[in-house]
Amino acid sequence: MTETFFTNTTETDPEVLIDTFFKSFPDQYEGEEGEEIREAWDYLISKTGSLKRKCGLPYYLHPMRVACVLAKSRLDTETVMAGFLHNILDVDHDCLGEIAQKFGKSVADICQGTAKITSLKIKSKTMQEADSIRKMLFAMIDDIRIIFVKLADRLDRMRNLRMVEPDAQREVAREVLDVWAPLAGRLGMNDVKNEMEDLSLKYSNPDAFQQIKSLVSQKKDERDVYLQNAVKKIYPAAEKAGLSVSISSRAKHFYSIYQKMRRRNKEAGELYDLLALRVICQTASECYTIVGIVHGLWKPMDGRFKDYIAMPKSNGSQSLHTTVICEGKPLEIQIRTQEMHNVAEHGVASHWLYKKGSSHELVKASDLGIINQLMELRNEQGDGGQSGANDEDFFEKLRDELLGDSIYVFTPKGDVKELPAGSNAIDFAYAIHSAIGEKIIGAKADGKIVPLTAPLQNTQIVEVLTSPQAHPTQSQLKAVKTGKAHQKIHSWLAANDPTFIDREAEAKKQAETAANAEYSRWMAQKHSLQKQQDGKKKSKKDAGGESYTGRIKIDNTTNFFVTIAKCCSPEPGEPISGYVSRGRGITVHRADCLTFLRIPDLERRRVAVEWDTRPADKNPDEKELLRREKAKEKSIAVTKFKKQR
Repeated sequence: MTETFFTNTTETDPEVLIDTFFKSFPDQYEGEEGEEIREAWDYLISKTGSLKRKCGLPYYLHPMRVACVLAKSRLDTETVMAGFLHNILDVDHDCLGEIAQKFGKSVADICQGTAKITSLKIKSKTMQEADSIRKMLFAMIDDIRIIFVKLADRLDRMRNLRMVEPDAQREVAREVLDVWAPLAGRLGMNDVKNEMEDLSLKYSNPDAFQQIKSLVSQKKDERDVYLQNAVKKIYPAAEKAGLSVSISSRAKHFYSIYQKMRRRNKEAGELYDLLALRVICQTASECYTIVGIVHGLWKPMDGRFKDYIAMPKSNGSQSLHTTVICEGKPLEIQIRTQEMHNVAEHGVASHWLYKKGSSHELVKASDLGIINQLMELRNEQGDGGQSGANDEDFFEKLRDELLGDSIYVFTPKGDVKELPAGSNAIDFAYAIHSAIGEKIIGAKADGKIVPLTAPLQNTQIVEVLTSPQAHPTQSQLKAVKTGKAHQKIHSWLAANDPTFIDREAEAKKQAETAANAEYSRWMAQKHSLQKQQDGKKKSKKDAGGESYTGRIKIDNTTNFFVTIAKCCSPEPGEPISGYVSRGRGITVHRADCLTFLRIPDLERRRVAVEWDTRPADKNPDEKELLRREKAKEKSIAVTKFKKQR
């Protein structure tokens, strides 16, 4: 109802529009909340009531439609108010303080964050760049509701894209497909994602869109009969099992069909798995009962059962998916609870519902279950039933997980570059092109001169200043963070700077010389060591003496973690040496292993090790192990005896 009225209406009277808004969402924003929303609308009208867009329609119609998208997702009052005011700064640049005073700091911050994203020139030539842009959006905001408002804004733009030129339609459609639809999917907002994708297909490939639309329309009656027959079989079977379920049918959305056509290289008419049923149960355990009933009614297709309840999707969506052969055609069936359905349709936004009752607090973000499998936040009820974290804490963690150890900065043309945290303008210059990196003499970040070695910040617009006479320097080599910049500067200095001392090459050369000298000394001793070893083996064999156990000992203990080096694979009895490795305990090499002799800081990390020649009964560690094993066997035997009695 809301989408149809507010998308196609010719009504322009502000009072009629706001009254229709409240009628469209009954019992959702009542009392004081309703008054706040009405005040925000009146404020918008006072600022934009006389303004018209290029199409001739009032300026305020778009903000009303955006607010309706947000209200349909049952978002909180502040988000809906921000939906009305999200582009108010385009009209009045100085009204931010007034908004904060009238409607609160949160509304003002959402408006400011939305305006900041709108001002970006988003361009993505590759999927990797598009992913970097999506991550960058998280880097530049402090409230996830900014993303909700911007998604609603983009969705409404797509719904009304028919009003712009074809070239602009294709450009906007590509941006939505590359950035906004995947972002909605990442947040689990599948209803927004699906509609964005379908509308993007409509404008980016109108022929394919019309072909699919025609096919779906032609077979509507046939599809309805087929799905009704399937539903009529599930309801009685569920009722017989004592289960109360609701079933809805749907056709796959157009972009999903288009993707199947491309993947399988088939025409739309050749695809059969375009139909689906959704079964809503009361509990998760009932979902598994229903899937058993469905598989009893129809034969399941091999390899088409997916358990996303036990293993949720990356965006937190949960359900059971199965495909069965019904009347000779594949039929996909999704089974989930109502709560799972809310998350699958609205994603993160589904958790921003109001708590009903005396308190009008938002559901705490710490009460969320799974978001993008980036983290697992459990309900932690502290003293007085208060949650241990708040929405800001949650979003900070979410953003950190999404971004990792990267920053995202822009070129003046709007291209985004992903760099390691701590990177500077020199790294940025080399990320653009090696020739620019070699000629850099200065840089501006957001229009201000910054030191070349100063760490860049997320979302800065960086301009590189160059000079034909400039060239890389040794101080730049020390300052850069990225491997590309380091390698390029190092290569240039080695080839062009006679004063450059390649300390890396010198250190490598010294290590090689020392290793060769050490190796020569060991080779001189090897024959005598081998003779001694052969003599010991012969003596022990003749006298029935002790043999090597294959264990390594330090002093008189073997109770430590040892890794045998694969480069030389020392055998029991061969001369060995060890060193303290990072994360692998003591690593043991043959004493004459060249790899071992080249290890940095070897003298500091070397450990004296030797093969353990003691029999098990003389080895305290082995002896204790045997004693514990016998005690365990005795305990098991006693337990069994008691049970038999």
